[in-house]
Amino acid sequence: MKTQVIQSISPVIAQNIDLPAIQNKIYEIRGYKVMLDFDLAEMYQVETKVLNQAVKRNIERFPFDFMFQLTNKELADLRSQFVTSSWGGTRYLPYAFSEHGVTMLSSVLKSKKAIDTNISIVRAFVALRQYALGYAELKQQLDNFMLETNLQFNEIYQAFTELAEQKRKADKPRNPIGYQHIERKE
Repeated sequence: MKTQVIQSISPVIAQNIDLPAIQNKIYEIRGYKVMLDFDLAEMYQVETKVLNQAVKRNIERFPFDFMFQLTNKELADLRSQFVTSSWGGTRYLPYAFSEHGVTMLSSVLKSKKAIDTNISIVRAFVALRQYALGYAELKQQLDNFMLETNLQFNEIYQAFTELAEQKRKADKPRNPIGYQHIERKE
């Protein structure tokens, strides 16, 4: 399904970006779609420490809904989703950046690579949102279809019930009407 989303983006936009690779680094944590600092640092081709230092120097640009630090449990839960982890050991809990936080990173990291990477990441978030909206529409259509189908099955069931009742009444023995001729034996 992700390939359908990618195909819906114009070829000019999709050139030189690996949307599936970016989308695979978008996680849902605390109800937000986020990317982790070490994934972003890798994409920006800087050290995680450098990225976090730039953010801390401009912390007023990153409110809670733009960036937050994971808890030990959240990190453990995230790692448990993967069989093998290439994360290695970390001394600090990673930071998670929402789509808005990633956008704000472009004002903090000013290199050409950071700007190009930001554009790609924002496009990945947009494609993911389009995918989710398409899924929601499909789910609504399926729900409507199921409702209509259930109504039709109810009507068919009611018709069968009425036919069965008519058959039961038709098969019931009836008392004869009129005179009965009884022969006497002498």
